Amino acid sequence: ASGASIKCTNVSRRGLSSKLSVDGSFKASGVSIKTLPKRSVAVRAEAEKSEGGMFASITEKFPWLETFVYFAVWYLFNVRFNIINKQIYNYFPYPWFVSCVHLAVGLVITLFFWGTRVVKFEKPESKTLNTMTAVAFCHAVGHCLTNVSFAAVAVSFTHTVKTLEPVFSSIGSYLVNGTVYSLPLYASLIPIMGGVAICAATELSFTWIGFLTAMSSNALFAARAIFSKKLMSGMSSINVYNYVSMIALLICIPPTIFFEGATLAKGMEMAAAKVGTETFYWALWNVGMFYHLYNQVAYQALGKVEPVTHAVGNVGKRIFVIGFSVLAFGNKLTTQSIVGSIIAIAGAGLYGYLKGVEAENAKKEATA
Repeated sequence: ASGASIKCTNVSRRGLSSKLSVDGSFKASGVSIKTLPKRSVAVRAEAEKSEGGMFASITEKFPWLETFVYFAVWYLFNVRFNIINKQIYNYFPYPWFVSCVHLAVGLVITLFFWGTRVVKFEKPESKTLNTMTAVAFCHAVGHCLTNVSFAAVAVSFTHTVKTLEPVFSSIGSYLVNGTVYSLPLYASLIPIMGGVAICAATELSFTWIGFLTAMSSNALFAARAIFSKKLMSGMSSINVYNYVSMIALLICIPPTIFFEGATLAKGMEMAAAKVGTETFYWALWNVGMFYHLYNQVAYQALGKVEPVTHAVGNVGKRIFVIGFSVLAFGNKLTTQSIVGSIIAIAGAGLYGYLKGVEAENAKKEATA
């Protein structure tokens, strides 16, 4: 083109498009452009639209929109996962094995995304492997314990107990990062704890196994969120979750064999006979698919917000899950359970509001 001097080194059309970043900007690796004529500027503007430039401009103007989309999809996938998951446990009570299935299906999806380049493959640095293994341990054990709780009690009760996650996140943030919040912020955790206590005392499906495993998973998932935030500085949030899931699968296999190995084959045979072989295996695939996708989106949301905010977002998700699970399974709730759940959720909402106010004030002080 007239007025342009362009030097290309082994850049194919495919290679050139790969230099376009998500926001449509051009990274000139291997391409030197001295002068760009008006026609080329127009072509570039068109490329920006086709490569996500329009979406990037919208999210730049409304930065909350991208996070909102992540959270909305996260909620939707999670509701679907929880309903299918509990349906499986009603005729196949093997939570450790089903936990492995969730992660194994995720591995298949990850390899497909990498192979088709839907997700860019990234090799983890050796210095991050220790942290990644710690995150994977928290993810694996927390996930298995959550599923033990799902199998033992009503889905609505497990998720009510898990509204306590901001409490564990606050404690973990202090222990790991030395973060200290204001007294009103800590005080807002009291109604969360009180609401869960009321709900636990009057829950019709209550068992100690269901309660304690849900509580333990809170601590493990809070730790996972805090350490995952550190990993994201050197790798995309999607690949952080992909690698964490792979390591977590290896961690989950030994306890699955220990707890369920002796009766697993017989249990699978009985489940297939009860609902049909095709229905049973499709249910396992679907629950694993929704599990992987909702967690992948959750990790992308975590990349946009702080761990505690992510934990509060988890609480909002549980509102949807509790509501839909009651509708799907017809769970009977006592008046006290309903009141306890409302108090816990309201406390979590207050906590999120106060956390946002503090973050805004800190930002103003930094720019003053």
